[in-house]
Amino acid sequence: MIGKPAPDFTLPDHNGKLVELSDLRGAPVVLYFYPKDNTPGCTAQACGFRDAFPAFEQLDATILGVSIDSVESHAKFRKRFSLPFTLLSDSEHAVAELYGVWQEKSMFGRKYWGIVRSTFVIAPDGTVAAEMRNVRVRGHAERVQAALEELG
Repeated sequence: MIGKPAPDFTLPDHNGKLVELSDLRGAPVVLYFYPKDNTPGCTAQACGFRDAFPAFEQLDATILGVSIDSVESHAKFRKRFSLPFTLLSDSEHAVAELYGVWQEKSMFGRKYWGIVRSTFVIAPDGTVAAEMRNVRVRGHAERVQAALEELG
């Protein structure tokens, strides 16, 4: 996907307000997909972005977190952990499929479908500048920040 236009979409945010990716052109966007609100890894990832948020603001970047959780779940998750960025509800996993992050997974021998933790850095012109799949949470916000800094 690097160098190609980021697939456009419209999803409801944690307040139920519709957010369209193409409306954010002109500034970089960090689009990160995560499996589930209020789980240890997803909470650590979100809090990593929260803690580094001033650096992302200085880079004029918008952070969008996407999972299949409901608008209500996102609102509670944001409030509980004081998350200063937007969470989007992809309840039908259509956007996760567009980005190729809705995949068959396996845990304890049980197979199921879910989001593979992934992040896309989208340049101001709407193209994908960086793609990180099967993300490890520790140090992830810093890696994303470095990718943004490379954009200039």
